[in-house]
Amino acid sequence: MKIRLPFRKKPPLVAVIRLSGVIATGGRGQLNDASLAPVIEKAFAKGKPDAVALVLNSPGGSPVQSSLIAARIRRLAQEKDVPVYGFVEDVAASGGYWLACAADEIYVDESSIVGSIGVISASFGFHELMSRQGIERRVYTAGKDKSMLDPFRPAREDDVVRIKDLQRQIHDAFIAHVKTRRGDKLPEGEDLFTGEIWVGAKSVETGLADGIGHVVPVMKAKFGDKVRFRAYGQKKGLLSRFGAQAVQAALGQVEDRALWARFGL
Repeated sequence: MKIRLPFRKKPPLVAVIRLSGVIATGGRGQLNDASLAPVIEKAFAKGKPDAVALVLNSPGGSPVQSSLIAARIRRLAQEKDVPVYGFVEDVAASGGYWLACAADEIYVDESSIVGSIGVISASFGFHELMSRQGIERRVYTAGKDKSMLDPFRPAREDDVVRIKDLQRQIHDAFIAHVKTRRGDKLPEGEDLFTGEIWVGAKSVETGLADGIGHVVPVMKAKFGDKVRFRAYGQKKGLLSRFGAQAVQAALGQVEDRALWARFGL
């Protein structure tokens, strides 16, 4: 016969938030602040967790959404006084690493890809093809820069200068975020912000991660063998589960695959 003690302390609880996918606004299966807000808020509040673990698998995406998600995690961590641990699976690159830096400690697998602290913009140019086909492009704007980076006309030097300046501003914000979160863990005199990537133990050597480890054994080492886990993640909408948005989803998946492919995944 078991005797229940009403005031017996429960084993430590770790809330596990899965952040898997491309970071972007609106697409199915993508990570953005609007869809993740209720998940993150619940993870920090329900059951008064002793820690929050972020399980990360993202090739990046929107810098704004990366910033919003990471800021929400940091705000709640401070308000609730809860430590945050990050665990990288296949990749936490670009915006994915931005999210990883929301954790107080970052752990990776031996084969995890980490880094890509940079900003990229890619497009195509079709002006020569249009010329060969006898197609005339007609664009009317109010504002001389309204059609900046139009892929249907030759690239303009002023446009390239302008987009690079915009990228520099975003890159500076990214670098500031990493330096703020990683602090003196980063080696002096080494430029880690070129867009380069590192794998496993090498990312630990560079200070971008704290160790090799997976969520369960690391959390057990920190909170004991009886630690409890409660998982949180995004739920698929009813329409998307039944394929009502199949065309939009297919187009989104093409863009997503291009981002994953940059890291051989």
